[in-house]
Amino acid sequence: MKNISLVIPVYNSASIMVTLLEAIEVERIKGNWKLELLLIDDGSSDKSYDKIQELSKQYDYIKGCKLSRNFGHQSAVLTGLRLSTGEYIAIIDDDLQDPPSLLPVFFKYLDEGYDVAYGVRRKRKESFLKVLSYKYFYKILRALSSIEIPLDSGDFCVMNRRVLDNMLSLNEVNPFLRGIRSWVGFNQIGVEYNREARFEGKSGYSLRKLLSIASDGIFSFSNLPLRLTTVLGFFSLSFAIVYSLYLLTKYFFVGISSPGFSTIALMILFFGSVNLICLGIIGEYIARIYSEGKKRPHSIISESFGFNQL
Repeated sequence: MKNISLVIPVYNSASIMVTLLEAIEVERIKGNWKLELLLIDDGSSDKSYDKIQELSKQYDYIKGCKLSRNFGHQSAVLTGLRLSTGEYIAIIDDDLQDPPSLLPVFFKYLDEGYDVAYGVRRKRKESFLKVLSYKYFYKILRALSSIEIPLDSGDFCVMNRRVLDNMLSLNEVNPFLRGIRSWVGFNQIGVEYNREARFEGKSGYSLRKLLSIASDGIFSFSNLPLRLTTVLGFFSLSFAIVYSLYLLTKYFFVGISSPGFSTIALMILFFGSVNLICLGIIGEYIARIYSEGKKRPHSIISESFGFNQL
């Protein structure tokens, strides 16, 4: 078995940390892994980092890292990936929805010659609205994207060092890791599994954070929304021409004057809405260009242990 790095972003998970480590330890012993466990505390408001330090006394393969604030799930994962040193690199969440028991299956695929094995959610034990939102987000993303992004595939995966090095070379400010993983290519395979309900507590993903990740996925991997603005422009122009011809025909041949205030108000609302939608789409791309131009780091580390130097 090759050296393994397991990256786990942690957010307000002090109460389930022991259970998580016990599940990982079972698999480590079974597979006789040479393990490096990177626990990245993403600005938790509970005692998660203290718990990580406490557990490191029992499990000597733990490396802990505390970010200076909450930078978000994707940035926390990326921080762990940059610090990893293993030949096989795995990503799982801290809530036991991604079962550590599936990791040996992933490793087997890499041993057989695959570069990436990623989890595909067969079934989710979450609210109906959340399941429905995820389902249609992935379908929309796949339809808009210029690359093939698998449906219902999250960050839960195992990859080899070659794939990770290529992912890290992109250095995007707003990373959408599952999209970047698909973009770099190589030999990848999806592994279906049932996603369990969160073991305990509430998800750290608010609606705002979910929408932010969704927009990063769409605007980072598709130019189609920009083309949509052109389509909307031509549609508006066509509508204006057809409606103008209708009014002129009615005026000259029927002799009835066109409606006044209501017609003008509706036209202003329609074209104003189209303009705002187009400006909003263009603004999303400009905002990302602005973020890329600032070249700020993905995260800032305030404390760490287990690393040679940071």
